[in-house]
Amino acid sequence: MKAMLIKDEKLVLSEVEKPNPQSGEILIKIYAIGLNRADLLQKKGAYPSPKGWPQWPGLEVSGTVEAMGEVAKQKGRFKIGDSVCALLGGGGYAQYVCAPEGMVMPIPENLSFEQAATLPEAYATSYLNLFWEGHLKEGHTAFIPAGASGLASVAIPMAKAFGARVVTSVLSDEIAGKITPLGADVIINSAKQDVSEILKQEELNGTPVNMSMDCLCGETLGKSLPYMAEGGYWVVISTLAGTETSVMLRPLLTKGLHLVGSMLRKRTSEEKALLLAELVEIVWPKIEKGEMKPSIYKVLPLEDANEALDIIERGENIGKIILRVCNE
Repeated sequence: MKAMLIKDEKLVLSEVEKPNPQSGEILIKIYAIGLNRADLLQKKGAYPSPKGWPQWPGLEVSGTVEAMGEVAKQKGRFKIGDSVCALLGGGGYAQYVCAPEGMVMPIPENLSFEQAATLPEAYATSYLNLFWEGHLKEGHTAFIPAGASGLASVAIPMAKAFGARVVTSVLSDEIAGKITPLGADVIINSAKQDVSEILKQEELNGTPVNMSMDCLCGETLGKSLPYMAEGGYWVVISTLAGTETSVMLRPLLTKGLHLVGSMLRKRTSEEKALLLAELVEIVWPKIEKGEMKPSIYKVLPLEDANEALDIIERGENIGKIILRVCNE
């Protein structure tokens, strides 16, 4: 089969051995791949696949069940030919991949393979950090910066679908206009507005931030933390705007705030299986009812994976980029 191997920080379409599913695994014939910023880091050698996974990138795919190991066949939920999507530790940039049965999910009704490929990583990351780590509840206010990112295109509508108020940030008024359909209640233009001052005003208005799912961090984190609601959770999922900040400890103490670091990739397969089971039970029905809709920026062939990741690196996309796989 063909897979995109990393050679000198470039992805090169190469012949590799087609995998065989182990006892509890499912072999997926891949039709579409969802791209993530983690793939870009892996291409640069900074984010290798966990042990036991293929060393080429790819964290979320959709396709059909091609084969199953004995345990997956006897005790699993799927059969040959089923349409599925899956969360992976790596190895999605290929024609086939094996995944533990617990990390494979049915595709919500009426979604295409391309739409389904946007779901596993982005929806699992959003659900994990909004609800498991951030303890988001109906009526809460969530701060989800980088509103034009592929992850925010999932997290903002997800938070809204569960009754939260959402504040986000972007780099220009033009981008603010483009993300309006996501439904954020407040969009901060961080090029001309101080994020921490806006969050301070939110607190004065009686709508302080209960949780943040923060992929940017940097100095804004430390400046904004004091204006959170009592018992709030600031969840750090990446540090794209900087790895250092100054935190005022007094508000952390008096408000009982929580500063949490969270990485989906470091979770065990068992933890991920529990998370995905909740997604199917709780989130999939909202997708099927149209309360949430996958956002796709562009679909490109697998052969154009380098170009696709360049788009992410330049920050051009609003919504997910998808690679389509030809298995013929």
